[in-house]
Amino acid sequence: MCVKVQMPSGEMITGFLLTIILMSPVVAQDLCKESKDGFKVRISLKTAFGDDAYEWNESEKFLFRSTLAYAMRKKTGEDTYNIENILVCNDTKRVSFIFVVTLPADPTQLIPKEEVERAVRQSKHRINNAFLLSDMTLEFVGVPPTLAVPIQYNTPPWLIVFGVVIGIVAVGIVALLMSTVSKRRRAKAKDAGFDEDEDDEGIVKENGTALSGLNKKDGVYNPGFSNDERFTKL
Repeated sequence: MCVKVQMPSGEMITGFLLTIILMSPVVAQDLCKESKDGFKVRISLKTAFGDDAYEWNESEKFLFRSTLAYAMRKKTGEDTYNIENILVCNDTKRVSFIFVVTLPADPTQLIPKEEVERAVRQSKHRINNAFLLSDMTLEFVGVPPTLAVPIQYNTPPWLIVFGVVIGIVAVGIVALLMSTVSKRRRAKAKDAGFDEDEDDEGIVKENGTALSGLNKKDGVYNPGFSNDERFTKL
């Protein structure tokens, strides 16, 4: 007995493939909307650029999907992630949407939310730079902002502060010592000047004039310079 197997015609195959192609976006949208593994994204272009804000369009959305595919590749070390694995839905005019990531080997399976979050956090600065935005203007709801890498100093900060304090104390001590020495020198000089004046009052020159008398306004009477004839006659 001979059994004939009827092969599908070319039209049937074409119709089947076309149905799959048309249904794929619908299935993808359902995966995105109904999944609990999606992330909501808010982008504030007006806040970031003001009147110079660029338009969020399909090209920008393509760039976003590309950066997410890059983040997944970098995190997993696999180069199988493409923009087809990044599904976007629930777009709004205020630039907010939801995205999910599918498995490269099985587009009907989603990557767990925790794994996507780790990939986003690892490449957040690269994603921000792609759109000239920051953590405040490109927000992944539920993903904490990326913290800046702590600055590493060659010298510990406490050692710098300690050195500054010790320097100030040393300068203060030196200034106090110099001030004390200066005051002592001035006091000695003053005492020495006072004693010399005291001694000068007791010194008498050969003509009998005491030095202490020179400070008097009336002066000292010297007969040699008198106009009295008794003293000027030879």
